[in-house]
Amino acid sequence: MISVAGMPTMLALKLVDATEEKQRELIRTSAQHARAIDHFRQNIADVETVDQLMADPELYGFVMRAFDLEDQIFGKAMMSKILKSNIEESDALVNRLTDSRFKALYREMGFGTDGVGNINTILKGWQDRMVDRYVDRQFVNAQSAENETLGTVLEFRRKVGSITKPLDVLKDRDLTGFFQTALGLPAQLSGLNIDRQVEVLSKKFDFEKLKDPEEVDRLVSRYVAISDATKGVSAIQNGAITLMQGAVNGSGGFLSAVIDIDAIQRANPRYFVR
Repeated sequence: MISVAGMPTMLALKLVDATEEKQRELIRTSAQHARAIDHFRQNIADVETVDQLMADPELYGFVMRAFDLEDQIFGKAMMSKILKSNIEESDALVNRLTDSRFKALYREMGFGTDGVGNINTILKGWQDRMVDRYVDRQFVNAQSAENETLGTVLEFRRKVGSITKPLDVLKDRDLTGFFQTALGLPAQLSGLNIDRQVEVLSKKFDFEKLKDPEEVDRLVSRYVAISDATKGVSAIQNGAITLMQGAVNGSGGFLSAVIDIDAIQRANPRYFVR
């Protein structure tokens, strides 16, 4: 993998974009990931129940990593309940979790009632899609490990097509962080009730604009410039940044972060898309 550690994020993003296909191929052919992919392809077609998936640690681990749920691998009891949920029931566990990763896993795996029955696993197209998802996740995580801001940008670009309303953002931790930073909103906003958060995001940004690729690029540029500046990546060369951390006030409202975007843009014009 090509290292982007220590680079300004926009430079790292350009390098990653130029080398992405090569890096993906390196992941597929590396000893560790090639073994995981082979084990998945050789065994997944035999899995017809949730219990069978759980019984194979390598197979279960592969699936969890494909959905960026490596941190939940040891929570087998909860994962079993999620995958055995009936999504048609509003109070089912899979519907009560706000993290969108769990529902994405549930839908893609396609187990039937009580986690029994699965025709997806025998389909080559589905297997190819799962392998691609696994490889992409390893690629994004590798970039994020070296540059967290870059990782968040890559997550945003992968999910932006599914964002139509504030709730699509608020149910995803990466998207929430991205929009709070790009729009100059304080992290304390997440402490308010969900209706208030929706109201603030709706007033701050017109989500219809996300259909415009240029608007997406502008958001990325703003996020990167602000994130790099506040994390010290470009602070040495940028003396014009004014940042006041937001805070939730006693009445349940919030004080917006004040960020001099124009000053950041003047100091770092290469970070902004015209």
